[in-house]
Amino acid sequence: MKLNTKKTIFVGLAFLIICMFWQVYDNIIVKMLNNNFGFNQTWSGVIMSLDNILALFLLPLFGVISDRTVSKRGRRTPFIFWGIIISSILFIGVAVIDHFQLQLIKEANIPLVEAIGNTGDYTYRGVIYASSEAATIARAADVMAITKANVGILIAFILVLLIVLVVMATYRTPAVSLMPDVTPKPLRSKANAIINLMGAAGGIFSLGLMAFLAKDHHSYILLFAVLALAMNLLLGLFMTTVKEPELVAMMHEQSQKYGIEEISVTEEVAMAPEKMAPEVKKSFLLIMISIVFWFMAYNAATTKFSIYSQVMLNMGFTLPLLIAQGAAIAVFIPIGIIASKVGRKKTILTGIIILFVAFTLGFVATAATKVLIYFTMSLAGIGWAAINVNSYPMIVEMSKGRNVGKYTGYYYTASMAAQIVTPILSGAMMDLIGMKSLFAYSAVFCVLAFITMLFVKHGDSKPIPTKTIEAYESLDE
Repeated sequence: MKLNTKKTIFVGLAFLIICMFWQVYDNIIVKMLNNNFGFNQTWSGVIMSLDNILALFLLPLFGVISDRTVSKRGRRTPFIFWGIIISSILFIGVAVIDHFQLQLIKEANIPLVEAIGNTGDYTYRGVIYASSEAATIARAADVMAITKANVGILIAFILVLLIVLVVMATYRTPAVSLMPDVTPKPLRSKANAIINLMGAAGGIFSLGLMAFLAKDHHSYILLFAVLALAMNLLLGLFMTTVKEPELVAMMHEQSQKYGIEEISVTEEVAMAPEKMAPEVKKSFLLIMISIVFWFMAYNAATTKFSIYSQVMLNMGFTLPLLIAQGAAIAVFIPIGIIASKVGRKKTILTGIIILFVAFTLGFVATAATKVLIYFTMSLAGIGWAAINVNSYPMIVEMSKGRNVGKYTGYYYTASMAAQIVTPILSGAMMDLIGMKSLFAYSAVFCVLAFITMLFVKHGDSKPIPTKTIEAYESLDE
């Protein structure tokens, strides 16, 4: 039994599309809120957490719903198909509303913050400020006055954004659940490495789009339209190459043949739910807490980086993020192989250490030493890859075939709970202490994640049956 790499790549197209969307969402929506609506870091963090608040309830819900769905296209595919089409079209509406707000700002003749040569000073409306952060705050106050005078545009912006986020939530869990649905348990770390590789490719694609089409204080309509087109073209490729029912049947046939699975999926669905053993439940809760902590660390840094790089480092955000994605891509497959040999837990702990070092470098970086940010992002990509490739398989290792969507929902419950709190908490710290606190905040949560992960005892790779030992020899095309 070998991993079918080609099949896994096609299955990963759904996750690639999701990552394309979120890369643009995380980097551009925060810029819209700060630059075009005048929100400070705390309140932009509140709005950026809306998707996570919705996801906290909707992702587990649609995981369970998709578990119970019966259709000729399978349990997950119908959600993926309709969700991508509707969300991609509605997302363009967000850019259109932002465009109207931008026009009002231009009509009010609100200027941009400008650097004064190499002095380190900045000017806004003829006033000289000692830092870009101070000048940006002054401009934001004027922009907020425009927002308050035209509050209908803000309401429309948030409403359409909410609808997009609800639609995204309907297919995110089904899309992620598809990988374990079609992959035998011993191969899931390797398969998840490929899935994450696909996600990183989607992120890089969107970063490339933003490098050419996302200019501060300009309309984002073209960017969002091109993104929507790409999402739907890739959806077409997914629909023509992924026949979910056939792939699921092949997985169960393989699992039974090699002694990994002793009953059929039909028999399993008919069985009564089993209670989790106390010692397994303890590990399950500990890894859920660990997931909360490392998402608190990583999401704060990535969500706020586009504005942090602009204000604190006087540099663009796309190249450092591209470097992070490139570093992750380079190590996804090796990490999957390493984890199959040394274990998922050890690989995750190593990833947390690497992430901590990355954020420490980010904390000491300044506009004069901004080169450190490239090392920060390289290490962050490697560390996050080591964590991501193995954490989800550890969760679904404790599940049964009939409830993979449910456990995928649990995984997202933990990650989304963190992402609800961390944009608000990190934004409040940046407002109260200064933007410099961002990477220190992330480093602290890495330490907490390492401590809780040390005590996880279950969910690692199980011993491989003798008949399946050849599954780890190579990746089959």
